[in-house]
Amino acid sequence: MDDIRKLIVTDMAGARHEVEGLDGWRVMEIIRDQGLPIKAECGGACACATCHVYVADAWLSALVPPTDEELERLDDAFSVTGNSRLSCQILMRAELDGLEVTLAPGSEP
Repeated sequence: MDDIRKLIVTDMAGARHEVEGLDGWRVMEIIRDQGLPIKAECGGACACATCHVYVADAWLSALVPPTDEELERLDDAFSVTGNSRLSCQILMRAELDGLEVTLAPGSEP
């Protein structure tokens, strides 16, 4: 199918997982639905920071910039860096095929 994208997720133990997700799905949903360890308490409502990930530097420019609401939620996250994002705010699309993220502290269930 043309709308299936590859997502590479590194978990907190350092293991890399190559998973697939559909265009339009939130990265958080793909991670959760593949059974990887992510808390994602609010289910994608941008009301918490428990889906915090680090985006690989090479991918940062391909992402839609974070909203003020996302930046405010990241204030509640642990160990925030310049490549921190909430995975519920990243929608998969063709340009993100192969996106690499690492689960951040505080995202573990």
